[in-house]
Amino acid sequence: MKTIKVILTIISVLVVVFLATGLLIKETTYSAKVSIEKPLNEVFNNFIKIDSVKNWIPEIQSVKAINENPGIIGNVYDIVVLNQGQEIKMTEKIMAYVPNEKVTLFFDAENMLKKDDYLFSEENGVTTIILNARCQSESFIMACMFPYFKGTFQEQDQSYLNNFKNYIENN
Repeated sequence: MKTIKVILTIISVLVVVFLATGLLIKETTYSAKVSIEKPLNEVFNNFIKIDSVKNWIPEIQSVKAINENPGIIGNVYDIVVLNQGQEIKMTEKIMAYVPNEKVTLFFDAENMLKKDDYLFSEENGVTTIILNARCQSESFIMACMFPYFKGTFQEQDQSYLNNFKNYIENN
């Protein structure tokens, strides 16, 4: 009987810690960075081409423009991603756009709200892209889980930046 009480106590503590995570941590933030051996203008122009994003994010199945503005800010796209054999539909909106300096993207993907700030700089012909990402969830249970997956999110975005680097340097 004592063993059962100990096990139930441990499980109860773990559940409380898990649920407290969602109450205490409202968003998960992380960053990623890549340096590319190409001029800033070339890197930036290739990065913002929505049609070429499939070249460095292999999970993307399709991209469809929903709203395109002349000033780029406010453009909205429907994106279909294949994740572990399951199609996930998301919406991407361009929130900020400063040529050769910054692009901010907002994603709404089935309980995940993500804001990606990409900052571009160049030094001695080498362009650096820094991603500052923030994730939130509309679901309390998902919000409890996100902090525990921060490393996975960061690793995935870093691999996308590395894929972009390979794509741009080899073309």
